Amino acid sequence: MRVLVVSTPVGALGSGRGGGVEVTAMGLVAGLLGRGHGVTVLAAEGSILTASCAGAELITASGVGQPSWQHRPRTTAVEIPADGLLPRLWDRALAERQRFDVLLNLAYDWLPFWLTPHIDTPMAHLVSMGSVAEAMDAVIAAVGHWRPNRLAFHTGAQAADYSLPLPPVIVGNGFDPLAYTFAAQPELVLGWAGRIAPEKGLEDGAKVAHRLGLPLRVWGLVEDPDYAQAVEASVPAGTIQWRGFLPTAQFQAELGTCQVFLNTPKWNEAFGNVVVEALACGVPVAAYARGGPGELVREGQNGALAPADDLAALELAVRRAAGVPRSRCREWFEQHHSMAAFSERIEAWLQTVA
Repeated sequence: MRVLVVSTPVGALGSGRGGGVEVTAMGLVAGLLGRGHGVTVLAAEGSILTASCAGAELITASGVGQPSWQHRPRTTAVEIPADGLLPRLWDRALAERQRFDVLLNLAYDWLPFWLTPHIDTPMAHLVSMGSVAEAMDAVIAAVGHWRPNRLAFHTGAQAADYSLPLPPVIVGNGFDPLAYTFAAQPELVLGWAGRIAPEKGLEDGAKVAHRLGLPLRVWGLVEDPDYAQAVEASVPAGTIQWRGFLPTAQFQAELGTCQVFLNTPKWNEAFGNVVVEALACGVPVAAYARGGPGELVREGQNGALAPADDLAALELAVRRAAGVPRSRCREWFEQHHSMAAFSERIEAWLQTVA
């Protein structure tokens, strides 16, 4: 197939502003290239593709970044800034569409979903979030009722947020095993990673680390500086070790040093890329049983689960997770969420669309 992958209008690939979509895009593109497909990536100006995606064509557009839906009230109207990047990406996608068998949208934004029945090139959507806005719920449901196979989701927990006429297409996510080094011997530290924003629940991870008397290494883009300061002030000095937003090679090397990785979402996380990245390094995960992470973490197999927002239970989950063999975590990753497994699922889905 000839596939045009249209990235998020929130920020450039490689900037960290696109969150998990950036990681998904790289794994998806590299996987499709590896299966012999032709891939072009359309993304924000300044975007960078990883070495594994070197066989893809990259075209860019400039414009004002799109506001993220998860940071606005559910009843917010559809908003596109003046000189917005979102319409410029889709102007270019429509101009180029005849070169491709299928357009694959990774953006969680109203415009591409609305466009779907109005263009002659088949368009597919890998939905990146659970329900956060009424306008998005409606347009996703409309596409689902028109052509159910045009939508795919990362997890069943995410898909359950939407009104769909048929069982959803679930594709998970995928990562290159060669990019993640198995670390057999951890240090006595805990890990946490993600955008530093309230819906990610970093404060719970910090409190549990303090209870256990262990430092918490934190990786990620500080999206909300006031929130980051409040979390740091809520625990004794030295509990949190800020590591910043790092390229995958450096991130995974540091991540592998952790005894247990914590995942503490306050919302219905669609998947949980960092959960799988930790498992790829052999790090067991202690997570809230909420959203995608609650579906990924298997008690006793690759970590331990706690009821959502229960700090005492999460502390116990960390202790249980520490006893899970690290080799078992890596094996689970390779079986379920390697790039090869993911790209095979993506290929099968896109073939039904194209």
